[in-house]
Amino acid sequence: MTTPAFAPLTVAPGFYPVVPDAEWVPRLLAWGVRTIQLRYKPLSDNTEALTQQVRAAVAAGRAHAGAQVFINDHWRLALAEGAYGVHLGQEDWAALGSAEREQLRASGMRLGLSTHTPGEWAIAQAAKPSYLAIGPVYPTTLKVMPYEAVGLERLRTWTGQVSPCPVVAIGGISLERLPGVLACGVQGVAVVSAVTQASDPQAACMAGLRAFAAA
Repeated sequence: MTTPAFAPLTVAPGFYPVVPDAEWVPRLLAWGVRTIQLRYKPLSDNTEALTQQVRAAVAAGRAHAGAQVFINDHWRLALAEGAYGVHLGQEDWAALGSAEREQLRASGMRLGLSTHTPGEWAIAQAAKPSYLAIGPVYPTTLKVMPYEAVGLERLRTWTGQVSPCPVVAIGGISLERLPGVLACGVQGVAVVSAVTQASDPQAACMAGLRAFAAA
């Protein structure tokens, strides 16, 4: 039996900020960004705060035509709130049963899957997600990663072997490194500190969007 694919993206991922709270979402959309991921990591197990964050991010996405707002990890809540998409790591995907995977597919919600190694790349390909994330492209200090950096050469090779879903590069990608990453043929580049820790986040977004327009 052929595994059905997840719903395709509305547009290519493009410049793809990953943000720590929902307040970023309407701001980024107003600046012209169309693909955003909410990676909310509360310091305590506060279900109400998490729900409010997801609900606010989803609502902001619905208010902007063409917005593609993904929720990191919390797929049940994303599904309940009618999110555009959810991004899962390999462990999260592996923990889902066949009925849960089918529930996600049938909902029409888009799925992004992380991949760090050839083995994970094969698993992600078989899942037929809406996009496949490859990383970390460069070493990153934002979180502990048990994987070595992929590097541009392997990123280019793996991207050329992924079909038909888009590839998003992630991990340690600064605005200065963006042109080299885009030259590998990816359809999206996820950034964290390049926007959220920038002295001028709006200017950083404008530069990122220009880089894609010129690619």
